[in-house]
Amino acid sequence: MYNHKERESAFRTMIEKLRSSDLIEGVVQLGSGVTGYKDELSDIDLMVSSPTVDDIDKARRYIRECFSSLHSIYIKEIQLRDNIYLFIAFMKNGLEFNVSILPTEQLNVKSPLWKVVYDQSGKVSTKMESENQRFTTNLTNRSIGYDIPFQFVYSMRKLHTELKRNNVIYALKMLEAMRDETLHVKAMNENKKLHQFKAYESLSPQFITRFLETYPKDITIEGISMASDRLIELFLETVNQNSSISIDEELLGVLR
Repeated sequence: MYNHKERESAFRTMIEKLRSSDLIEGVVQLGSGVTGYKDELSDIDLMVSSPTVDDIDKARRYIRECFSSLHSIYIKEIQLRDNIYLFIAFMKNGLEFNVSILPTEQLNVKSPLWKVVYDQSGKVSTKMESENQRFTTNLTNRSIGYDIPFQFVYSMRKLHTELKRNNVIYALKMLEAMRDETLHVKAMNENKKLHQFKAYESLSPQFITRFLETYPKDITIEGISMASDRLIELFLETVNQNSSISIDEELLGVLR
């Protein structure tokens, strides 16, 4: 297992290799590493830009060569969209790199956790600042995008339908969907950053205790139904603490 010094060494080595190529215009660090990493298990997340679309293929090959020189044991390349690729690389010591590659003109901001660590011409910083302003504005003005209470109730109805069919596996999937909606609201209540939110241990201890009690004690129709009842109670309490989400009386009637 890698330690902090080994991770920092791998990070610096990778940045130096990327800086040495004209195929790379800039590098942006993403995720918890921007603020010092969440813990010793955190990976290295980077967004790398090429000067133009025409440089992408050569830049991809160069990044793969960089990983090979860092003693990676496995490299997975995924195409996300046109001219946007993601490399996931596992190192021998257990460290993981997640590196996206895209043209500078397509750089984007999806989280407040980012930092430009290399900028060949200044274009990367300019683009990221512009995208960050757009992200911040959208974050302030956007609505939730879908009706959380309805989705919760819809999943609840599906759960009970599948329990009547003795389809326990599907019922458990619907219970998990209800649980996800509850977490979503709770994260909003505590002003957590919803994008890629994983720090569930940072939620209030009382909520965590209650939430863990919504897992069925027995994987039976009765056990799942009781877990659903506990989750409904917790969901309603969580929604009542939110100033922007409410359940209308008709939908509340369906829930009850």
